[in-house]
Amino acid sequence: MYEQATKPKAEKKRKFEKRLPLGKQLLLQALTLLIAFAVLFPIWWVVSLSLDPRDMMRPTELRLLPPGASFDAYARVLDRPTANPVTFAELTRNQFMLASGVAILSVLVGVFAAYSFSRFEYKGRAALMLSVLTVLILPSVATLAPLFVMLNRVNIDLAGLKFNLRNSLWGVGLALTSGQLPFAIWNLKGYLDTIPRDLEEAALIDGAGPNQMFFRIILPMATPVLAVTAFFGFNAGWTEFVTSWMFLTNPGDFTLAMSLWNMRGQFSGDTPWSAFSAMAIMVSLPVAIVYLLLQKYIVSGLTAGSVK
Repeated sequence: MYEQATKPKAEKKRKFEKRLPLGKQLLLQALTLLIAFAVLFPIWWVVSLSLDPRDMMRPTELRLLPPGASFDAYARVLDRPTANPVTFAELTRNQFMLASGVAILSVLVGVFAAYSFSRFEYKGRAALMLSVLTVLILPSVATLAPLFVMLNRVNIDLAGLKFNLRNSLWGVGLALTSGQLPFAIWNLKGYLDTIPRDLEEAALIDGAGPNQMFFRIILPMATPVLAVTAFFGFNAGWTEFVTSWMFLTNPGDFTLAMSLWNMRGQFSGDTPWSAFSAMAIMVSLPVAIVYLLLQKYIVSGLTAGSVK
């Protein structure tokens, strides 16, 4: 039966391949190469600028490597990217803590809220879902002023630690998580709706409790969408600039994005373009690495909840 079902598909595929003219194949391949060039050329341009010791604003000639190419700009960035007394390692630590915190909190809170919306019927459920959707529609900049005022009123004094919540990475993380949660809830709910309720009913018949059912059945099946939501939360925290720039004043709490902005001079000639390009590449690499690690989950998680 399986061979009979797959045989017509294989024949149709062979007929399609035979029907595709050589000229059309060459045209499609040329179009693919053009798209690849359009995507890769700006990236290589930045790489070329980072290796150019002349601190030029743009390459003046098309070469794979600029004359006198070196990694001196990367060494300067690793030592101290800006005039602030903060090293690249400290900036990376701040950015990683912020991005990881947003990813973990958005998934942790979002999956419980999404499961509640997906599986339970209770009074006020529709109003809560509408409020979450309303916050999702609002631009993140619209919430900066109220978050600034609210967090600025909270002063922490715990075990000898005294700080203002607004002027700290904790406050920035809470602000970013509040903006990321609506997306996390709706993304997770769309996937949880596709998981059959029959599995939970069978688990209840076998004697499983609500917690066992959630942690041993629902969460393992929702791994792809959890990875997708965590990746978007990490990406939001890693590339975030506006909230950190508005909230933070202590150089010890600065992030990579803030330092990259601080490297920009008042005029184009004042900007150390080699170091700026090297910094931009080093900032973008962690997101690319996380994406490659979670790629198999991201591809399935982005499409699994699209249809029911």
